[in-house]
Amino acid sequence: MKLGLVTYELGRDWDVPTLIERLPGLGYAGVELRTSHAHGVEEMLDAGARAEVRRRFADSPLELVGLGTTYEFHALDPSVVAANVEGTRRACALARDVGASGVKVRPNGDHEAAGVARTSTLHQIGIALRECGRAAADNGVVIRLEMHGTVGDAVDMRQVIDIADHPSVVLCWNSNTRFDVSSDGTVAADYHLVADRIGLVHLHDLTDHAYPWPELLRLLDADEYDGWCLAECAPASADPARVLAYFRSLFDAYRELGRRGVIQVPRS
Repeated sequence: MKLGLVTYELGRDWDVPTLIERLPGLGYAGVELRTSHAHGVEEMLDAGARAEVRRRFADSPLELVGLGTTYEFHALDPSVVAANVEGTRRACALARDVGASGVKVRPNGDHEAAGVARTSTLHQIGIALRECGRAAADNGVVIRLEMHGTVGDAVDMRQVIDIADHPSVVLCWNSNTRFDVSSDGTVAADYHLVADRIGLVHLHDLTDHAYPWPELLRLLDADEYDGWCLAECAPASADPARVLAYFRSLFDAYRELGRRGVIQVPRS
């Protein structure tokens, strides 16, 4: 298991050289670059600029884990879905060119209030993801579907990933207290429902004692998960390096607690 950063809030104002300079010293081995932020790793980059990004990461101890896009596939308008699929294709090509191993996409909603059955929306997302999976395979990368939005729970995501039915489409476990944690305070039931398709993990506020962080890390360790756990810290901080240092320490401590069989950190 490797620890990295999602530049959703912390790190959003750091360019690529700054990320490479700061993150390894803070104990972070990889980074997922969120689109539209200061890093500037975007689809409009020409071949030379893409090659330069690839070279910078290749010459550094920091791995470019992936590109964090906002492409989504639940819209009622088919043309909007098609545009998002096409955008994902472009992102896969960019990931290939800059040396990233994957592209993060998301589901983001349903239309039950408009009378559209939830299963119909899930099917639509799954079919779109199958197309994205083909594009990912063509470019030697993977699609990481973040468990996000109103259709982001494990039951829905199990259906979507099965409909997509493509080896280049995996799930990004999103550590959502509202979705993941059962009434008895564990995440085991939801985790086991999708564990075989988890290809990335986003971790949020490790000081949130409502989420059983040691249990999640124990489950991942027990499954010999050797992928990335990425810190997705919010809100932004005036001292991001300090926050990231604390996050690293909590990650290590919770992982050790999980190894010792502790499921939940007691509330103070």
